[in-house]
Amino acid sequence: MPLNPEGPRRQAPLLPLIARGSGRQALYTRRGDSGETSLYGPKRVRKDDPRVEAYGTIDELNSVLGVIVSESKNRTIASSLKEIQRMLFVAGGDLATEMEGRQPVPRIGASQTMRLEELTDDLLTKLPPLRNFILPGGSSTGAMLHFARSVCRRAERRLVTASRSREVNPELLPFFNRLSSYLFNLSRWANKRAGVKEDVWKG
Repeated sequence: MPLNPEGPRRQAPLLPLIARGSGRQALYTRRGDSGETSLYGPKRVRKDDPRVEAYGTIDELNSVLGVIVSESKNRTIASSLKEIQRMLFVAGGDLATEMEGRQPVPRIGASQTMRLEELTDDLLTKLPPLRNFILPGGSSTGAMLHFARSVCRRAERRLVTASRSREVNPELLPFFNRLSSYLFNLSRWANKRAGVKEDVWKG
């Protein structure tokens, strides 16, 4: 689905603010100098608020995927990760908007989670059964995907923390749970395509 079918107005949480009266795009506003930031809407919270920690980690994950896309020579991997990046923008805006907020925004739903399941199922048809733990690593792309998977797990943990004291979209947790599984299997597939054998952990 498009990130925002109604234009940039609803992407406010993810866009730089425009300096009032100047007509120029400001890369600094000074509004966060006291350690607070705005959610999508009038509410301001501390920058270490659990909600901010969670969508900040989602942003970190998106950035890691951007590095992989820029370095990967595999068009299939790059294309699928760009699709994930667009979903993560929706997830970040979703989390930055209170559930009872007046501003309607695109939100993660069951269809995005099902899409991740479809992508994972397709990968599993191309991979041998996994019978042991494997060490993160392998090819450059495979290793970076393992790293992205661990950042995704952290985003999931931050969501759990935020959900204890904040009302968040319940669809976000299964989405990130599926995403970490997808990234894990994509790393395995990247290593297989690169001809790199999986390094089995032996305790």
